[in-house]
Formats: sequence, structure tokens, C-alpha cells
Amino acid sequence: MATLYIIFSEKLDKYYIGACTDLQRRLYEHSIGHSKFTSKGIPWKLVYHENFPDLPSAKKKERHLKKMKSRIYLEKLIASAQ
Repeated sequence: MATLYIIFSEKLDKYYIGACTDLQRRLYEHSIGHSKFTSKGIPWKLVYHENFPDLPSAKKKERHLKKMKSRIYLEKLIASAQ
């Protein structure tokens, strides 16, 4: 199983979209500054996640969301899941 996730940094007022096969490990990596971009926004908060049967499916949705380049679209998606 794979997961598409969106995390949010209040410090940067930015969202980060990613996909992985181990969500807890990936969130931990973001929280310790493993990624160059996300190291600047610690702490990050998980605001959305969606499970997929495999990583290619999750990556496809990740690419779709990134192509949208729309904060409004992301916030509507996040709100619809709550």
C-alpha cells in the first residue's frame, strides 16, 4: 500500500505534497529536517492523506496535485476529507 500525503507548515505558510510507502517514516524524516525544503518549515502538520494500492498510483495523484498549482484546490481537498 502507498500513501499520498499533504503536510502544512505554519512557519512558512506552505503545503508540501508527497507520496510514500511508509507514512510514519516519511513524516519522521520531515520532522527531523531530512529533506532540504521541509527542513526550513519544521514543525510540519499532516493535514491530508489518501491510501492507494501501489506507489505508482499515489505518485500519479501527487503529480496531478502539483500540476494544479492551486492552494485553493488543495484547501478544498483537505476540507472535503474532514
